[in-house]
Amino acid sequence: MALPVRDQVKYWGIATAFFTLMLWFLGDVLLPFVIGGAIAYFLDPVADRLERLGLSRTAATGLIAVISAMSFFVIILAVIPTLIRQATALVQIAPEAFNDLQTFITKRFPTLMNEDNVIRETLTKIGQSIQEHGAEVISTIFSSAISLFSIVVVLLIAPVVAVYLLLDWDNMIARIDALVPRDHAPTLRMLAKDVDNVLAGFVRGMGSVCLILGIFYAAALWLVGLNFGLVVGVVAGILTFIPYVGALVGGALAIGLAMFQFWGDWPSIFAVTAIFMVGQVLESNVLTPRLVGQSVGLHPVWLLLALSVFGSLFGFVGMLIAVPLAAAIGVFARFATGQYTASLLYRGLDHGHDENPEPSADLSKES
Repeated sequence: MALPVRDQVKYWGIATAFFTLMLWFLGDVLLPFVIGGAIAYFLDPVADRLERLGLSRTAATGLIAVISAMSFFVIILAVIPTLIRQATALVQIAPEAFNDLQTFITKRFPTLMNEDNVIRETLTKIGQSIQEHGAEVISTIFSSAISLFSIVVVLLIAPVVAVYLLLDWDNMIARIDALVPRDHAPTLRMLAKDVDNVLAGFVRGMGSVCLILGIFYAAALWLVGLNFGLVVGVVAGILTFIPYVGALVGGALAIGLAMFQFWGDWPSIFAVTAIFMVGQVLESNVLTPRLVGQSVGLHPVWLLLALSVFGSLFGFVGMLIAVPLAAAIGVFARFATGQYTASLLYRGLDHGHDENPEPSADLSKES
């Protein structure tokens, strides 16, 4: 016989509070394990496919680890130095770019650049601020990124954790399933499957979309000859994780740089604009439908709210777990809504035995 609902709520509430407090106090300690778990989750389908091709789990994990390590070192040696150099140079030339903008506005719209004009004062302050603090900000970002703790986390602990988790992933899932309360096992399995479908569709799918678009933008801008094309491509690729933001921010940055670099060379400016138009078309009509799907169920506003809330509460670890938790909460919210609409509290006594109940009434059954 199952425990009374009141006791179940009490026990599960205590467990949730304990998990939240542990995450709050041990956020920095858990960081490599969260990263390692995310990597293992992302690569588990690859390992499963290699197993279906005839490799053992150990051989599949070893092959994935070797390929990932080689790719990582290629990125470190070939891409990161160039990215840092371009980002630093971009900040250094920003005051000159603003001066060029002021000159252009002065020639075209002289009345806007009077000494007492707000536009002139604003542009001057922005240029001075970037010149005074821009290099310091970039230096701080990269010095923090290459701190000893970050190096240990990225280069040692997280990959080791990922390898061990990937090697034993299926056994861990089976062990967790064996510990699920038997009375709730069918429902929890159904919810876990829904959460996994959401995560697989969004995290893995959007990760692939971000990588493909980042490479496309960086390579295309490099071919056009745009300075700092690598930085713009990386920024646009990363921000693609948030719908429409990547194309808007990356496109505005790239077109702005193109205006300064290619002023008068309209075919080059048009080419930069066309790159982001093509990228947006590919994302909306090819990449996102194929890699993410249409049934993810994470609204962009819900995603932004999750990133803001969990990031402010738990820092960088909160940013990492924001999407998984948002997906899980979304699944549980839809399940709770279905249970509510199938209950007497919603339907009332007069409608409690309708012949055609709402489809959501069967949500508690195992799929």
